[in-house]
Amino acid sequence: SVNQSTQPVQKDASDFAVAAANGGMLAVELGKVAQDKAVDPRVKRFGAMMVKDHTEADDNLKRIAGSLNITLPDSVSDDSRKDIDKRKGKKGREGDIADGDMMLDDHKKDIAEFRKCADNCSDSSIRTFAASTLPTLEKHLDSIQAIAGRK
Repeated sequence: SVNQSTQPVQKDASDFAVAAANGGMLAVELGKVAQDKAVDPRVKRFGAMMVKDHTEADDNLKRIAGSLNITLPDSVSDDSRKDIDKRKGKKGREGDIADGDMMLDDHKKDIAEFRKCADNCSDSSIRTFAASTLPTLEKHLDSIQAIAGRK
């Protein structure tokens, strides 16, 4: 019989973990930009919440991935870097609107991916991570929808 811990993690769990790590790092980076550049104090507070919550989730994911021998990226993808650079180039209210649009789209995609993994992922620890992170992502989506709706 094969020891469970020596079996390789299924591709769906590994792919999800890598994508979630990238998304989390992107959210932290965009949160820092929002804290630094936003005009609207609500966008600044949202940025601070993004940094705090996504750093916690990223740390949790790193622990799980480490126990499963999943190698996570240590920096955001090139596409994510382009999004961050694009946001950094916007000033004032235009930047606040860009923050709202990016965070809104990003959280809608993330929630769909996390829900899919929570329901179907082959690895129970990755599935549990996805399920336990969903309420935070949904809270973020509600917050950014409220902020964007008042702009």
